[in-house]
Formats: sequence, C-alpha cells, structure tokens
Amino acid sequence: MIYTKEDIEKLDRISRLKIINSATGIKPANLIGTINKENQTNLAIFSSVVHLGSNPPLLGFISRPRTTDAGHTYHNIIENGCYTINHIHPEFIKNAHYTSAKFHVDVSEFNRCNLSEEYINDFIAPFVAESTFKMGMRFVEAIDIKINNTVLVVGEIEHLILPDTSIIAGDVDLEAANSVGISGLNSYYSLKKIGNFPYVRVKEVPEF
Repeated sequence: MIYTKEDIEKLDRISRLKIINSATGIKPANLIGTINKENQTNLAIFSSVVHLGSNPPLLGFISRPRTTDAGHTYHNIIENGCYTINHIHPEFIKNAHYTSAKFHVDVSEFNRCNLSEEYINDFIAPFVAESTFKMGMRFVEAIDIKINNTVLVVGEIEHLILPDTSIIAGDVDLEAANSVGISGLNSYYSLKKIGNFPYVRVKEVPEF
C-alpha cells in the first residue's frame, strides 16, 4: 500500500491520526505529572518524550495545541517550572490510557484514573507511585513549532529513580524495567531486548 501526499490529505481525521501516529514505530509510553499554583494536580499520557542530550541531561516532549479547556500539562509547567516523567508498566496501562480524556482542570487524573500521587525529596511536582522508573524534570525552554502550533518542551533531569535490577552490565535494560511502548493512539506493546552491541568505532566495523 502506498499513500501519496494527496492520499494522506484525503484521509478522515481519525484514520490520518492513527496511520501517521504509528509511522515512526514504537514510542516510549510515559505519564507526565504536573501541579498548578492552586495545588491541583494533573496527569497525562505522552508518547513524544525524546532524548536531547546527556550533559546536561535533557529530555523533550511535544505539547499539542493549547486551548482554554486543554493543555493543562503545558500551563502547569510554565506556572511552576517543574514536572515528572513516569514510565508506564503493564499493571496500569488501562489507567494510564484514560488520562488522555479532556477532563476539566478541576479534575485530577490521578484521582479519576485511580493512580497515586507521590512526592520525592521536596520536589513540588507529583510522581506516579505505581511507576518504578521516573524522572523529576526542571523546565528549560519551550520552542514553538509554528506549522502546527505545537511546542517542544525542553527540561533537565533533576531526579532519576529506577529499579536497581534495570541496570545490567552498565546499561539500562527496559525489558527488565518492565516499561511499555505505544504506537498510534491506543496500541501498547511490551518491550523485549533482542541484541546488544558495542560502541561503534570505524576500525571495529565488521564485514557484512
């Protein structure tokens, strides 16, 4: 099957969302926790978290178009300057998925979706207690992507919490961490490690 630009433009909104959102392959499944100045917490699922650099340790994620009744994650981050990123595990995939609903700002997805708030080392933003792999993030900058009115939110890792058992031979093993991936809008995948190769130097590249 081949889709041209014209074919893609003719797709209905939901079909286009599902196909284009899946085209990149499996993406990380994370819950981002925030809190506003009125101490109202918010939790939302994101599949766009990406590594931007290790020194300093930077991660980014895409915030979709903001409206008066949505975009609570972005607004809270701008207000308080911090947020958490929490891996999703098989035990609470269903709960995590339903945080994608556009709840009113007065409704905490933690409560509505039966997930637990956790506060670590006086960090103001809430972590997800059920997650064993999570990060406390400090907001660095927001970069506007004008073509579709989205924002790349950049943050620095201030707290990194992960299971001891997920560090194997100096590497993070996401299978051992029991983290899950996501594709499209609603498909979730378990992760299985299938190979491990050394840091590549030109002189060490084998003949294929």
